[in-house]
Amino acid sequence: MVFQSLASDSPKKYSYELDVCHLYGNLLNTYGDNGNVLILKYVGEKLGAKMNFEIVSLEDNFDESKYDLVFFGGGQDYEQFIVSKDIVRNKEAITRYIDSGGVLLAVCGGFQLLGQYYIEANGRRIEGIGAMNHYTLNQENNRFIGDIEIYNDEFDETYYGFENHQGRTFLAPDEKPLGKIKYGQGNNNEDGTEGVHYKNVFGTYFHGPILSRNARLAYRLITIALENKYGKTLLLPKFEEILADEDSEAVSDKKRKVE
Repeated sequence: MVFQSLASDSPKKYSYELDVCHLYGNLLNTYGDNGNVLILKYVGEKLGAKMNFEIVSLEDNFDESKYDLVFFGGGQDYEQFIVSKDIVRNKEAITRYIDSGGVLLAVCGGFQLLGQYYIEANGRRIEGIGAMNHYTLNQENNRFIGDIEIYNDEFDETYYGFENHQGRTFLAPDEKPLGKIKYGQGNNNEDGTEGVHYKNVFGTYFHGPILSRNARLAYRLITIALENKYGKTLLLPKFEEILADEDSEAVSDKKRKVE
């Protein structure tokens, strides 16, 4: 059964409305990544949108025509294995959503499950839904853990985060990375990439949650979703007008000036 994840408690009248699907939100919440939902709500309301959230979980059907934005988090191997068995039912619907330009943020396990397959630490192969063509291998007696910074040259944006993952993900030729590593280990500690950007899917290993430190990325997700729904001629506030103080780099600059 689909149930409400987060209600909008503001009496404000909104110009827009976005319906957000939180895939397996009751199962996948490693390192507080459900906090991304709170940031999406905050940024959406800043942009004048009422944000409606629903969890789609075990035995639920994903209706790709209903949602304007999807968040797909990660979990431990046990929870991810359960999800991998259930999500097969919605493989075609999720793939259609992605192929039609639907906006999706996937973190860690969600990122892996959208691809072809991933190998658990114990060597067991878990099939993904194949909506995208990346794949994930394991590594022995090691994890990628620590602070990480990446640069996205397409958007001229820098993203900051914390990574903690055992998997080594390799992107397909039709996929771009979310960014190039400035420091940290990223997707596989071999090719200098972190995360993925494919159509309007943004995948990453950043925990923490990622959007709490990267307001520009949250703004990008919401504005794409709004333009998909209401048209690209929307006159939306610029990032600098409503969110500059929430950007981690801007906050750091302010702190340096005060010091």
